Amino acid sequence: MSGILYLVPTPIGNLGDISRRAAETLAAADFIAAEDTRVSVKLLNHLDVRKPLVSYHEHNRRESGPKILERLLAGESCALVTDAGSPAISDPGEDLVRLCAEAGVPVCAIPGPCAAITALSVSALPTGRFAFEGFLPAQKKERRRRLETLTAEERTMIFYEAPHHLRQTLADLAEAFGGARRISLCRELTKLHEEIARMTLAEAVSHYAENEPRGEYVLVVGGAETGEKTVSLEDAAALARELIAGGMSKKEAVRQAAAETGAPKNALYSEILRDE
Repeated sequence: MSGILYLVPTPIGNLGDISRRAAETLAAADFIAAEDTRVSVKLLNHLDVRKPLVSYHEHNRRESGPKILERLLAGESCALVTDAGSPAISDPGEDLVRLCAEAGVPVCAIPGPCAAITALSVSALPTGRFAFEGFLPAQKKERRRRLETLTAEERTMIFYEAPHHLRQTLADLAEAFGGARRISLCRELTKLHEEIARMTLAEAVSHYAENEPRGEYVLVVGGAETGEKTVSLEDAAALARELIAGGMSKKEAVRQAAAETGAPKNALYSEILRDE
């Protein structure tokens, strides 16, 4: 009989958030698969748990995953943990869960801390329907393409972001969704310097132009208004071409067409440059 893979959520900042069931599961597992063993051992020491640790993260998942599965199939139980939050959510743990499902190995998720849900609950934005987007693509072209697919999204959207990328991400979000869109910036959740800032995207861009971003952020962005008019990039480009034909410069035509249609300005400008 195979063992069980346990998905054990860990505190996102406050060690007091570890549940009794999570601690008991860590203590009962045969071994623990950790994103960073150096981080996880601190939690285990806090709980006075001594278990063998193996490394499982984005850069070794293809090699480490099958090895963990082999041990599970041999009857051992494994507790999967990340540095903070719930395993397999915006995390390579999803690959291990898939391997287990394909091999018939039981997977048991222990409820617990999750930064996305914590931020959503205090965002003061609609929580009935939401879309979790995790980290946006790092490459500019892929990021714009992703945001273009979300311009008409009516559900509240949740993004993760590191401090050194925050300014650019806020600028991209404002360009894609408009500066009037509401955002809740949740910083250092559950930690000593936790901060929840609610404002418009335009206000957020302005604020962080003057203030250095610090700590990890969860960005909760309001969705498009129901029935909000959406215009395709092609239609926006057609309007810009009409303005250019009327004597307006490319830059001004793109600015005006973007303002009138809500189309992403950079994507619109790239579309116009293809005419050359």
